[in-house]
Amino acid sequence: MSEQITELWQPIQFSAAWTQVDTSILDDLTPSWFRRRNELKEGNSDYEEFLERLKRQHAIETGVVEKLYDLSEGITETFIKEGFVESYLSHDDTNIPPQQLMGYLKSHFDAMDFIFELVKNERPLSISFIKQLHQLITKHQDFTVAINSLGQRVNVELLKGEFKKHENNPKREDGKIIKYCPPIQVDSEMDKLIEIHFELQEKGINPIVISAWVHHAFTQIHPFQDGNGRIARLLASLILIRGGLFPFTVKREEKVSYIDALEKADVGEPQSLVTFFSNVQKRNIENALNYKSEKTEASFEDVAKLFSEKVNVLSSRIREQRQNTLDKNRKLVFDNIYQLLGAIRQDLFAIIPYEKAKIRLESVFPEDEKYFWHTQQIAEYATIHNYYFNKFLPRGWFKIQFTVAENKRYDLIISVHHFSYDDSVIAVGSFLEFLEYQPENKEDKTTIPINMKPFTISLEGDSTPHLRNLEAYIRDIVKIGLTIIANEIV
Repeated sequence: MSEQITELWQPIQFSAAWTQVDTSILDDLTPSWFRRRNELKEGNSDYEEFLERLKRQHAIETGVVEKLYDLSEGITETFIKEGFVESYLSHDDTNIPPQQLMGYLKSHFDAMDFIFELVKNERPLSISFIKQLHQLITKHQDFTVAINSLGQRVNVELLKGEFKKHENNPKREDGKIIKYCPPIQVDSEMDKLIEIHFELQEKGINPIVISAWVHHAFTQIHPFQDGNGRIARLLASLILIRGGLFPFTVKREEKVSYIDALEKADVGEPQSLVTFFSNVQKRNIENALNYKSEKTEASFEDVAKLFSEKVNVLSSRIREQRQNTLDKNRKLVFDNIYQLLGAIRQDLFAIIPYEKAKIRLESVFPEDEKYFWHTQQIAEYATIHNYYFNKFLPRGWFKIQFTVAENKRYDLIISVHHFSYDDSVIAVGSFLEFLEYQPENKEDKTTIPINMKPFTISLEGDSTPHLRNLEAYIRDIVKIGLTIIANEIV
């Protein structure tokens, strides 16, 4: 197999392509999170517990992604929830000795803690900090794999907290050699990375864009002998945490998408990487808004105080003004879905003759007496997608009715309801219902799930910019619904 050399590294710069990326998929939701974050007092036990779980998740997944170890899904969930306790391990939970695994996990967790301390102490990013970070993550790692002059894979002693002295150009299974920044250029390139990072911060560039750019630039430099992926994700996390967001964690099942996005950025197309970063943060925000601690240690006085604070907020003028904003933006979302479905219905009529599939549209807004219909299906949908459906806040739904035979009908239901324990986030979700009328007008109804995560949107501030992503989501729902119907018709 012939060798092919890919010159991955080029002198780093913040190119024009990075200034044109779209972050709206996250911007749709961040206003609700930033308001909620401002409400959380420092030391809030639920929030601190949630962050500890995120740190543990990062510590686990970053090693799995780098193939330092395997860890079963079951023990992963236990470790995230309960902490790193060696006695929880069974013999088939991991592929390395338990003591070595615990060392890796502790190193990764300490490094993430170090990131949070830097943010808290407002310490600027520097070369010395990055080298300290590398020493932390490699504390329990003494060797790394290298290729010798004969092309053999050998273990070599790992340089901890020092930039590489020799080339670290990996050879892939297809024979392709990836060339990163040569050692002689590493110091100047790392200085440049930090300089550009500060310039972007001063210009007020979105933290998502800065973190994705720093991550990508760092991986192209590849300044350390080993551990570059772990450090890149920690540096990205630092920027995001400083911007009021969450650590950047790549789950094991996301690795392929992550690598694909990085490779597109390698050829000057950063949008996929920025979208990947945005989706990771959106997942974290949704989880944070849905998080409820399982602890029940609060005293009667604490509960009474919390109740009093909530009542005071509820009766304040600020609350009234905010409620008006939420109501206005909720109505805007309903109005836009109504208009969009009307346009989609006309598009369908242009393709599907009316006599072949009678298509009818029904809209139920929050003030309609039928707003509570489909409650059970929505609750089941929320359970599948692991979030809290707040049935006590305003909601409604839309129905596209496809009559395909005299006694057969499909109803595509699009529900708009409140998502999580926060009152400013709504979700758009969907499911199909198949109705068949038997003799004597007996109705046989079957619910068919649509495998699409809910579209979440913040009602804080100006909702107008979010509507483009909502339109794309609605059109995808209709397309998938039609595909399911077409496959079911025999």
